[in-house]
Amino acid sequence: MSSSHAKDSSFLGGRIPPEIESLSKNLKDVDQDMFRKILKAVVSALEGKDCKEVMKSIAESSTIPQERLSYIVAGMYRVLSEAIRIPTSSLKQEAFKEDLRELRIPDDFITDFSSVVFGNRRAALETATSQNDPQHPTVEDFRWRVDVAISTSSLARALQPSVLMQMKLSDGSFHRFEVPVSKFQELRYNVALILKEMNDLEKRSILQIQD
Repeated sequence: MSSSHAKDSSFLGGRIPPEIESLSKNLKDVDQDMFRKILKAVVSALEGKDCKEVMKSIAESSTIPQERLSYIVAGMYRVLSEAIRIPTSSLKQEAFKEDLRELRIPDDFITDFSSVVFGNRRAALETATSQNDPQHPTVEDFRWRVDVAISTSSLARALQPSVLMQMKLSDGSFHRFEVPVSKFQELRYNVALILKEMNDLEKRSILQIQD
């Protein structure tokens, strides 16, 4: 399957990450016992635990080449991390399994993936994933006003309105800036465009929140 032609409803979005796209090929001839050992280590890593010794033991006891094993771990980690970020109200179990089938993941492995994503360890994985995600300050307050310069050093700017903005962020910092009307109109247009794209995304079946 081409990475640029993922179906719209995939939990992976519009483009399949290369480590996931190559996962089925790298899993060839891997038995379920070994798959589950790797999966257990990957889940522990997602929970923030140190898995160096476990992975070392797996590598030493396995006939899988080291490079191929690293690709398998990367692919499994990406599958789980991407799925965990989507609320279960939006990501349905059968849709998740169907996505993995389209990626040619063996059915037995799909069942194991699903048991992690929709099982009793999901809450712990969600908590760990949210803590590991980059955290940035959020906007707590936003104020603006229109200002008209009656007299300036440049006559061309006289009586030209501008928009003064002030943002207060969650870290307590303030940011003030002045925007010409032309740039403000450009900002309005781009915000409206983004909102439309978000609305289009919400209409897709995989992102619709069920009551």
